[in-house]
Amino acid sequence: MPRLYAEIAPWWPLISPPEEYEEEAGIYRRHLLEASDVTPRTVLELGSGGGHNASHLKAHFDMTLVDLSPHMLAMSQELNPECRHIEGDMRTVRLDRTFDCVFIHDAIDYMTTLEHLRAALETAWVHCRPGGAAIFAPDHLRENFQPRTDCGGCDGEDRSAHYLENCWDPDPDDTTITTDYAFVLREADGSVEVVHDRHVTGLFPRADWLRLLAEVGFEAVVVDCDHSEMEPGEYELFVCRRPHDENAPADIEGRAWLDGPPVGRELL
Repeated sequence: MPRLYAEIAPWWPLISPPEEYEEEAGIYRRHLLEASDVTPRTVLELGSGGGHNASHLKAHFDMTLVDLSPHMLAMSQELNPECRHIEGDMRTVRLDRTFDCVFIHDAIDYMTTLEHLRAALETAWVHCRPGGAAIFAPDHLRENFQPRTDCGGCDGEDRSAHYLENCWDPDPDDTTITTDYAFVLREADGSVEVVHDRHVTGLFPRADWLRLLAEVGFEAVVVDCDHSEMEPGEYELFVCRRPHDENAPADIEGRAWLDGPPVGRELL
């Protein structure tokens, strides 16, 4: 697991402050409302991280948050104590209910093979009620990926966290890219630690995404994310609806998951 999701997770609110997610979360909310057959009330977020999207969405939905990192879930519990938190892997977690909507933000990027990506999409499908909506928001598709260098972070009341990010593709013929981070973390006593953290994430063509979504059972469209800080075409979303079962394919393994025990550890 990258160090960002382990020992340096407590710095996440300074590395990527929750208030920076307000516009983006509003875009996701609008698409979920438009894609659902009725006004949605319950939302499952898979790969919820520190809960920064949820901190804005929870005003409109009853949120259940699932993440693999207990350290990030601990940060989210501080920020979103009213939300249900569950430690689990988006490829395998199985809960005891369906939801009006399912949302996976950029945590979907950590699916580095088509097999793992399909497993995450299936998890979303089995937890989305018929007629419900799902959104998948990868940072990059093969068609729009460009190597980049970026920076960010902020100062808090008594400490600060800033980072330099370099995203590159060591092998254009495989399905992964690499992002290296240098985090500069200053404690209240003035001491500074510099941490290198490498993240290997997946990169797939748009056609592979659409094929897997259709195989799983979703009706999907690709939409441009009309964020004020992004260029048109820079960031695309997959907005999906789970059709009513009579229209869905019948060969998805695990479709009888409700007959078995839940998989995932709820944090109280």
